[in-house]
Amino acid sequence: MEKPVIGRLEEIGLPDLGITQLSARIDSGAQTSSLHVDNIKKIKIDGKQGVEFDLHPDFYDIEHVIRCRAAIFDIRQIKSSNGVSEQRFVIQTMATLGQLTWPIEITLTDRSDMTYLMLLGRQGLGDKFFIDPSRAFIISNSEE
Repeated sequence: MEKPVIGRLEEIGLPDLGITQLSARIDSGAQTSSLHVDNIKKIKIDGKQGVEFDLHPDFYDIEHVIRCRAAIFDIRQIKSSNGVSEQRFVIQTMATLGQLTWPIEITLTDRSDMTYLMLLGRQGLGDKFFIDPSRAFIISNSEE
C-alpha cells in the first residue's frame, strides 16, 4: 500500500475519547504526541490507575467540553519545545486519519498557549505517512 501524503495540519479522530475531529499540528521534529487537556485528575478504573480530564475539541468553542477517562499507560519526563521539562501522563488510544486507524501514545499537557490543541509527533506518525509541510488538511479536505 502506498503511503498517503498529509499536510502540516490535519483533522485527527480519537474515537476512544469521543472525538471525531480535532485539528492537529503534524510535527516530525517532536518525538511524542501531545494533547491539550484541563482538570487532569488521577482515578481508579477497574482497579487500575487512570486519569480523568476535560478536552475541548473545538479551539474556538471553549464552552464545548468532553469529559474523558483513560488508563494510564506511563508517566514520562518530557521536554517541551521551549526547553522546559515536565512529568506527563501518557495514555494509549486509537487515532484515525483518513482511512487509517492505529494505536497511539499521547501525553496529556497544557497546550493552551499553542495554536493547535494536539501535536502529532514522530512516534504517533510511525512510518504511515509522507508529510508535505507546504500544505494543510490534505486528507481532511479530500474526504469531504
